[in-house]
Amino acid sequence: MPEVVTPAPKPRTGRTAHGRRRVRSALALAALELFAAQGFEATTVDQIADAAGVGRRTFFRYFRSKEDVVFPGHDERLAEVVELLEGADPAADPLVVLGRTAEVVLEMYLAEPEVSLKRFELTREVSALRDKEIASIDRYQRVFARYLRERYAGEPGGDLRAAVAAAAVVAAHNHVLRQWLKSRGELDAKRLLREAVEQVTAALSDRRPEPSVVEGEDVVVGVVRTSAPAGVVLKQLEDALREIR
Repeated sequence: MPEVVTPAPKPRTGRTAHGRRRVRSALALAALELFAAQGFEATTVDQIADAAGVGRRTFFRYFRSKEDVVFPGHDERLAEVVELLEGADPAADPLVVLGRTAEVVLEMYLAEPEVSLKRFELTREVSALRDKEIASIDRYQRVFARYLRERYAGEPGGDLRAAVAAAAVVAAHNHVLRQWLKSRGELDAKRLLREAVEQVTAALSDRRPEPSVVEGEDVVVGVVRTSAPAGVVLKQLEDALREIR
C-alpha cells in the first residue's frame, strides 16, 4: 500500500509581511468602493469585511475603525521613516536625507495607485477624513523636524531652521502627490519630487547665488567704511561710476 503523503499546510494569508499587505490593501479597496457606492456614513465594518472576503475579527486586527481603513499602512510607514532617519549617515546633507526619505513616503501612495486615487476622491467629500489626512501629514512633519533639530543642534536659529525646512519638504511632497493624483497616476512623481526637493534645498541652503554679469558690462566695486553714512556711500559710488563713463 503506497504511503500517503500529507501535504504541508499552506501559510495563511496574513502570516507574512506580503500577506498582511495584501489583506490590508483588499480591506482598504473594498471599503473605498463601498464608501463611493453608498456613502461613508452608511457603510458598516461588517459590509467592508464581507466585501473583502474576511471576518469582522480580521478587520479589527488591521484597523481600529472604518476611518482608519482609508489610510492603510501609515503607522507602519511612519515607523520605517523614523528608522531611516535614525540610521542616516551623520555626514550627509540633512536636506538630502530628508528628500530621500520623502520619496519613501511617496512610494506608499505609488505602490497602491487604485487605493490612493479612490482615497483622494473620498477625502475631498468627507471632511472628517480630510482632517484625519491632515493629522497624518503632521506626524511626518514632526518626525522630519525632530531629525533636523538634532542635525542643527547648536547652530544659531537651528530650531526655527528645522521647523521651516521640515514644513518645506512636506509641502513639496504634498504638492507633487496632488499633481500625480490629479493626473490619475500618469505623471512621473518620483522625478517631480526630486526636482521639488532640489528647489527647496537650494532655497534653504547657506549658499547664495553668484551675481550674474552681462558680457561687455563694467563691474564697479565700491569700498567704503561700514560706519559711513548712506549719503557718503552713495556719493562714492556715483564718483566711481562717473570715472568709468
